[in-house]
Amino acid sequence: MIGNDIVDLAIAAVESNWKRKGYLEKIFTMTERFLITSAKDAEQMVWLLWTMKESVYKAATDKSKIRTFAPCTLNCSNLILHPGSATGTIVYEEQLYYSQSILTPTYIHTIAAAKLAILNQAKLTIDDYNESDSSYRSTNPASVSHHGQYLAMIYL
Repeated sequence: MIGNDIVDLAIAAVESNWKRKGYLEKIFTMTERFLITSAKDAEQMVWLLWTMKESVYKAATDKSKIRTFAPCTLNCSNLILHPGSATGTIVYEEQLYYSQSILTPTYIHTIAAAKLAILNQAKLTIDDYNESDSSYRSTNPASVSHHGQYLAMIYL
């Protein structure tokens, strides 16, 4: 049970107006909104929390196959920011997940798993994404995410 999510920050800046009225309230808990509004880089925090939620959602639905995305039911906490990376936990449906994130000027990527051992054994590959090329599927990644120019694959 592992999931990953990547956000191309250039595409996100064009396609998503996270500052519009009501957006943050629909996606983030009160505690998460506090993290966003008090962050040195609010936009980075938005996409970090988003990738944390998405990666857990993908891990959970890979197991259950039930697809109901209600972002406020995923609660991010214990967030520790480092230069270029972050770690945290997410609770979803009474299950605790652990996350590791990469923060770059061009993308944010997060891996999440219910067990630290799985998270620690995960191997990450980030490539250029080409919509017409699905050959990466033959490499049997445990989790795939793409956004904008990025393709992120996790192998166990």
